[in-house]
Amino acid sequence: MEAEGHDVIRLVRREAEHLNEISWRSLSEDVEKRRRLEDLDGIVNLAGSNLAGGRWTTKRKEEILRSRVESTRALVVLTGGLAKRPRVFVNASAVGYYGDRGEEELTEDSSPGRGYLAEVCQSWEEEVRSACGFGIRSIMLRFGMVLGRGGGALERLVPVYRAGFGARLGNGQQWVSWIALADVLGATMHVLKDMNLTGPVNAVAPHSARNAEFSETLARVLDRRTHAHVPAFVLRTMVGEMADEMLLASTRVRPQKLLDSGFHFTLPDLEGALRAVV
Repeated sequence: MEAEGHDVIRLVRREAEHLNEISWRSLSEDVEKRRRLEDLDGIVNLAGSNLAGGRWTTKRKEEILRSRVESTRALVVLTGGLAKRPRVFVNASAVGYYGDRGEEELTEDSSPGRGYLAEVCQSWEEEVRSACGFGIRSIMLRFGMVLGRGGGALERLVPVYRAGFGARLGNGQQWVSWIALADVLGATMHVLKDMNLTGPVNAVAPHSARNAEFSETLARVLDRRTHAHVPAFVLRTMVGEMADEMLLASTRVRPQKLLDSGFHFTLPDLEGALRAVV
């Protein structure tokens, strides 16, 4: 955004260290800090505890939900109380909204799924919709697996594949919806600017890949071979509920709204995206 000449103010958990930062800690009580938000055109909220940050105990699942719902609620309430409100509120969500749907191709009009992640995403998005009551155009970006350097799924996968231990998960037939980080940034800018877009927007590449294809492609990019597979029961033993919700679930999502609104993907091909990243 700054590269296009926009001014960006960052909300940070620590004390602010730069002029373009505001500390989250005292924002609700500090009138001067809130006034700085009154000249904003839009707000983008991507906050949420890492889903793969540890085994899903009851406590961990509560933290995952709370980190998303409460931060979004606080920002919506804060935004609604501004004398001059932003025109658009963009919030993260995830394709986990749809749950495990097998071969079904899913668009923004598809019904919500079942399971823990689907329930988290539905609760998360409900908080965003309340911004509409303040007359603010609201967007929920339903992200797939984000492929980028320095974090995300590839930070864990690449070392495993480089060591020669890459393998498909389960039977490998589950669909994986993914998106390159460059297109995450592009899609975010696109929905901020396109006044006709509202509600849920699938932030995924045009073509999902089966887990086996994803595994084989990543191994080829890294000039490695893949092992046969990791059985589902082994994954469930290793990571518990997360295995069925994240690793074995099949979610074949199409970015219908982005495509219909003319968004251009810079890295729509899986192999090209992986080569650009790793």
